[in-house]
Amino acid sequence: MSGESKTGDELNELLERGEISPEAYAEYADSTPHTRVESAMFDHLTLRVGELATVDAAFTAMLAALEIGQTASTPNLSVWGNFAVTQSDDAHPIARRAHIAFVAPTPAHVESFWQAGIDVGFTDNGTAGPRPDYADDYYAAFLQDPAGNNFEAVYRDGARPKGSIDHVGLRVHDVQASAAFYSMIAATAGLTLRRQASDRASFTVGRSEGVLSVVAGEPTENVHIAFSGDDDDVRRFHADATAAGYRSNGEPGERARYHDGYYAAYVLDPDGNNIEVVNHHR
Repeated sequence: MSGESKTGDELNELLERGEISPEAYAEYADSTPHTRVESAMFDHLTLRVGELATVDAAFTAMLAALEIGQTASTPNLSVWGNFAVTQSDDAHPIARRAHIAFVAPTPAHVESFWQAGIDVGFTDNGTAGPRPDYADDYYAAFLQDPAGNNFEAVYRDGARPKGSIDHVGLRVHDVQASAAFYSMIAATAGLTLRRQASDRASFTVGRSEGVLSVVAGEPTENVHIAFSGDDDDVRRFHADATAAGYRSNGEPGERARYHDGYYAAYVLDPDGNNIEVVNHHR
């Protein structure tokens, strides 16, 4: 690959030939310079799904209701900002039991999101309305897909995290073990432990108000989450995690097949979800 930014058509061709991963394409299909921003939530998050065309149509409608436009689409991948869905295969099963909340500009957008989801066949998991148990200004709605993934639109007063995603929840087999993993990578992934109890733990990301939570339950499966960092973060993330006994899913290195300067490492969390720290050098 040359040092010049690739066009959308070129990236589409690379994806179709298998020369760029769906996870990389999900974030890097546009040519906007990408650097670590402490107020950002996640670098990218990808779910694998069974019938991409059907899921694409559903999310196009639901996220359009939140004024979140689709930024890329191919036969194998659909992208909305830092959220993506990609086609599953025999080696990469579908994602299950994740909770993903999207930023809503107003309460009316929350209501539109919920109705759009019902119209495309998602299951009601909580109609639009205030949730004072969460916060005085929390207004949200919830929808569920057939794989048990829960999707939320949430409006709150004040500044919200940049990107499409407000917060993410993972169900885990052992809260203490998962909290230990995310605490161990906290310095390199930009996480700060906010609270921990026997049945849940939550982390803020950077200086944003977004949250990554781990909650006791039947574990979330096959989710890919990437956090931004610099090269030292990438190396330390992998070194610390593997030294602590966690399984490597890709050593630190440049992945030129994704784009020039893409430097990342991958580790599996205690429930097997693929966690990444990446520096784009852009």
